[in-house]
Amino acid sequence: MTEHTDTDSTTDASTDQPTVRHIGLLLFDQVEELDAVGPWEVLACWTLLHPEDGWAVATMSLDGTPVTGAKGLSIGAQRSFEDAPHLDVLIHPGGEGTCRLQQDAEHLDWVRSRRGTTSLMTSVSTGSQVYAAAGLLTNRRATTHWASLNLLSELDPTVRTDVDARFVDDGDLITSAGVSAGIDMALHLVARLAGPDRAREVRRGIQYDPRPPI
Repeated sequence: MTEHTDTDSTTDASTDQPTVRHIGLLLFDQVEELDAVGPWEVLACWTLLHPEDGWAVATMSLDGTPVTGAKGLSIGAQRSFEDAPHLDVLIHPGGEGTCRLQQDAEHLDWVRSRRGTTSLMTSVSTGSQVYAAAGLLTNRRATTHWASLNLLSELDPTVRTDVDARFVDDGDLITSAGVSAGIDMALHLVARLAGPDRAREVRRGIQYDPRPPI
Protein backbone atom coordinates (compact mmCIF):
# COMPACT_ATOMS: atom_id res chain seq x y z
CA MET A 1 0.00 0.00 0.00
CA THR A 2 1.29 3.44 -0.91
CA GLU A 3 2.11 5.61 2.06
CA HIS A 4 0.82 9.13 2.52
CA THR A 5 2.94 11.67 0.69
CA ASP A 6 3.71 15.20 1.80
CA THR A 7 2.60 16.77 -1.49
CA ASP A 8 -0.69 15.60 -3.04
CA SER A 9 -2.12 16.42 -6.47
CA THR A 10 -4.92 18.97 -6.47
CA THR A 11 -7.65 19.91 -8.95
CA ASP A 12 -8.41 23.28 -10.49
CA ALA A 13 -12.04 23.83 -9.47
CA SER A 14 -12.71 26.06 -12.50
CA THR A 15 -11.78 23.36 -15.03
CA ASP A 16 -11.96 20.10 -13.06
CA GLN A 17 -8.49 19.40 -14.44
CA PRO A 18 -5.59 18.23 -12.27
CA THR A 19 -3.25 21.04 -11.31
CA VAL A 20 0.24 20.33 -12.62
CA ARG A 21 3.06 21.03 -10.22
CA HIS A 22 6.47 21.87 -11.59
CA ILE A 23 10.01 20.71 -10.91
CA GLY A 24 12.76 22.89 -12.35
CA LEU A 25 16.18 21.39 -13.06
CA LEU A 26 18.73 24.18 -13.26
CA LEU A 27 21.41 24.12 -15.97
CA PHE A 28 24.49 26.33 -16.27
CA ASP A 29 27.85 26.22 -18.00
CA GLN A 30 30.24 23.74 -16.38
CA VAL A 31 27.44 21.85 -14.66
CA GLU A 32 28.51 18.31 -13.79
CA GLU A 33 26.64 16.27 -16.37
CA LEU A 34 25.44 13.40 -14.16
CA ASP A 35 24.38 15.86 -11.44
CA ALA A 36 21.72 17.02 -13.91
CA VAL A 37 21.11 14.02 -16.16
CA GLY A 38 20.82 11.51 -13.30
CA PRO A 39 17.90 13.27 -11.57
CA TRP A 40 16.41 14.08 -14.99
CA GLU A 41 16.26 10.39 -15.90
CA VAL A 42 14.50 9.54 -12.65
CA LEU A 43 12.03 12.41 -12.70
CA ALA A 44 11.25 12.28 -16.42
CA CYS A 45 10.64 8.54 -16.20
CA TRP A 46 8.18 9.16 -13.36
CA THR A 47 6.33 12.17 -14.74
CA LEU A 48 6.01 10.87 -18.31
CA LEU A 49 4.80 7.43 -17.29
CA HIS A 50 2.44 8.76 -14.63
CA PRO A 51 0.99 12.13 -15.66
CA GLU A 52 -1.94 11.35 -13.36
CA ASP A 53 0.37 12.10 -10.42
CA GLY A 54 0.21 15.75 -11.46
CA TRP A 55 3.90 16.59 -11.78
CA ALA A 56 6.09 17.83 -14.64
CA VAL A 57 9.84 18.39 -14.85
CA ALA A 58 11.71 20.78 -17.14
CA THR A 59 15.27 21.94 -17.57
CA MET A 60 15.98 25.65 -17.30
CA SER A 61 18.92 27.96 -17.84
CA LEU A 62 19.32 31.68 -17.35
CA ASP A 63 18.32 32.59 -20.92
CA GLY A 64 16.89 29.27 -22.09
CA THR A 65 19.87 28.41 -24.28
CA PRO A 66 21.94 25.20 -24.15
CA VAL A 67 24.82 24.93 -21.70
CA THR A 68 28.17 23.14 -21.89
CA GLY A 69 28.79 20.68 -19.09
CA ALA A 70 32.00 20.17 -17.14
CA LYS A 71 33.01 17.25 -19.38
CA GLY A 72 32.03 19.01 -22.61
CA LEU A 73 28.49 17.68 -23.14
CA SER A 74 26.01 20.16 -24.60
CA ILE A 75 22.70 20.05 -22.70
CA GLY A 76 19.56 21.79 -23.89
CA ALA A 77 17.31 23.92 -21.70
CA GLN A 78 13.54 23.91 -22.15
CA ARG A 79 12.89 27.10 -20.22
CA SER A 80 14.55 30.35 -19.27
CA PHE A 81 14.36 31.94 -15.84
CA GLU A 82 11.89 34.44 -17.30
CA ASP A 83 9.42 32.02 -18.89
CA ALA A 84 9.64 29.17 -16.36
CA PRO A 85 6.39 28.36 -14.58
CA HIS A 86 5.97 28.70 -10.85
CA LEU A 87 8.26 26.07 -9.33
CA ASP A 88 7.21 23.75 -6.55
CA VAL A 89 10.62 22.07 -6.52
CA LEU A 90 14.02 23.39 -7.63
CA ILE A 91 17.04 21.16 -8.25
CA HIS A 92 20.41 22.93 -8.27
CA PRO A 93 23.15 20.61 -9.58
CA GLY A 94 26.83 21.02 -8.86
CA GLY A 95 29.96 21.06 -10.98
CA GLU A 96 32.87 23.36 -11.70
CA GLY A 97 30.41 26.10 -12.59
CA THR A 98 29.31 26.45 -8.98
CA CYS A 99 32.67 28.07 -8.14
CA ARG A 100 31.52 30.99 -10.26
CA LEU A 101 27.87 30.91 -9.20
CA GLN A 102 28.60 31.00 -5.48
CA GLN A 103 30.26 34.37 -6.08
CA ASP A 104 27.68 35.67 -8.55
CA ALA A 105 25.52 38.21 -6.69
CA GLU A 106 22.71 38.09 -9.27
CA HIS A 107 22.53 34.31 -9.18
CA LEU A 108 22.54 34.28 -5.38
CA ASP A 109 19.72 36.82 -5.35
CA TRP A 110 17.78 34.59 -7.74
CA VAL A 111 18.32 31.58 -5.46
CA ARG A 112 17.10 33.58 -2.46
CA SER A 113 14.02 34.69 -4.38
CA ARG A 114 13.26 31.07 -5.26
CA ARG A 115 13.56 30.16 -1.59
CA GLY A 116 10.69 32.52 -0.91
CA THR A 117 8.34 30.96 -3.47
CA THR A 118 9.47 27.33 -3.89
CA SER A 119 8.19 24.72 -1.45
CA LEU A 120 11.16 22.38 -1.76
CA MET A 121 14.74 23.35 -2.60
CA THR A 122 17.11 20.52 -3.53
CA SER A 123 20.71 20.30 -4.66
CA VAL A 124 23.18 17.78 -5.99
CA SER A 125 26.85 17.76 -5.03
CA THR A 126 28.37 21.27 -4.89
CA GLY A 127 25.02 22.86 -5.65
CA SER A 128 24.73 23.00 -1.86
CA GLN A 129 27.69 25.40 -1.81
CA VAL A 130 25.61 27.88 -3.80
CA TYR A 131 22.82 27.46 -1.27
CA ALA A 132 25.30 28.05 1.55
CA ALA A 133 26.66 31.17 -0.14
CA ALA A 134 23.08 32.42 -0.50
CA GLY A 135 22.43 31.88 3.20
CA LEU A 136 19.98 29.02 2.80
CA LEU A 137 21.88 26.50 4.90
CA THR A 138 22.29 28.45 8.13
CA ASN A 139 21.88 26.00 11.01
CA ARG A 140 20.65 23.34 8.60
CA ARG A 141 21.69 19.72 8.01
CA ALA A 142 23.30 19.24 4.60
CA THR A 143 25.88 17.40 2.56
CA THR A 144 27.88 17.84 -0.65
CA HIS A 145 30.54 16.08 -2.69
CA TRP A 146 33.02 14.41 -0.35
CA ALA A 147 35.88 16.58 -1.63
CA SER A 148 33.95 19.77 -0.83
CA LEU A 149 32.76 19.07 2.71
CA ASN A 150 35.38 21.36 4.23
CA LEU A 151 34.57 24.13 1.77
CA LEU A 152 30.88 23.86 2.65
CA SER A 153 31.78 24.37 6.31
CA GLU A 154 33.99 27.32 5.40
CA LEU A 155 31.16 28.97 3.46
CA ASP A 156 28.83 28.62 6.44
CA PRO A 157 30.27 27.26 9.71
CA THR A 158 26.74 26.74 11.07
CA VAL A 159 25.96 24.00 8.53
CA ARG A 160 25.70 20.58 10.17
CA THR A 161 27.37 18.46 7.53
CA ASP A 162 26.67 14.76 7.24
CA VAL A 163 29.85 13.24 5.84
CA ASP A 164 28.40 9.76 5.28
CA ALA A 165 24.94 10.40 3.82
CA ARG A 166 24.08 9.94 0.15
CA PHE A 167 21.48 12.65 0.69
CA VAL A 168 20.11 14.68 3.60
CA ASP A 169 16.39 15.44 3.86
CA ASP A 170 15.95 18.44 6.15
CA GLY A 171 12.29 19.09 5.48
CA ASP A 172 11.98 21.84 2.89
CA LEU A 173 15.61 21.40 1.86
CA ILE A 174 17.25 18.28 0.44
CA THR A 175 20.95 18.11 -0.42
CA SER A 176 22.84 15.18 -1.88
CA ALA A 177 26.42 14.03 -2.03
CA GLY A 178 28.32 14.05 -5.30
CA VAL A 179 27.40 13.08 -8.85
CA SER A 180 25.70 9.66 -8.76
CA ALA A 181 24.13 10.45 -5.36
CA GLY A 182 21.77 12.75 -7.21
CA ILE A 183 19.99 9.65 -8.53
CA ASP A 184 19.38 8.48 -4.97
CA MET A 185 18.12 11.93 -4.02
CA ALA A 186 15.77 12.02 -7.01
CA LEU A 187 14.31 8.60 -6.15
CA HIS A 188 13.77 9.85 -2.60
CA LEU A 189 12.05 12.89 -4.08
CA VAL A 190 9.68 10.64 -6.04
CA ALA A 191 8.94 8.74 -2.82
CA ARG A 192 8.14 12.01 -1.03
CA LEU A 193 5.94 13.37 -3.78
CA ALA A 194 4.22 10.22 -5.03
CA GLY A 195 4.95 7.47 -2.51
CA PRO A 196 7.55 4.73 -2.11
CA ASP A 197 5.71 2.30 -4.38
CA ARG A 198 6.04 4.75 -7.25
CA ALA A 199 9.71 5.31 -6.46
CA ARG A 200 10.35 1.57 -6.51
CA GLU A 201 8.61 1.33 -9.88
CA VAL A 202 10.81 4.08 -11.28
CA ARG A 203 13.96 2.51 -9.86
CA ARG A 204 13.10 -0.75 -11.56
CA GLY A 205 12.21 1.03 -14.79
CA ILE A 206 15.60 2.70 -15.05
CA GLN A 207 17.26 -0.52 -13.78
CA TYR A 208 19.08 1.34 -11.02
CA ASP A 209 20.70 -1.34 -8.88
CA PRO A 210 24.31 -0.26 -8.30
CA ARG A 211 26.82 -3.08 -8.17
CA PRO A 212 30.21 -1.46 -8.71
CA PRO A 213 32.67 -3.87 -10.36
CA ILE A 214 35.53 -2.53 -8.26
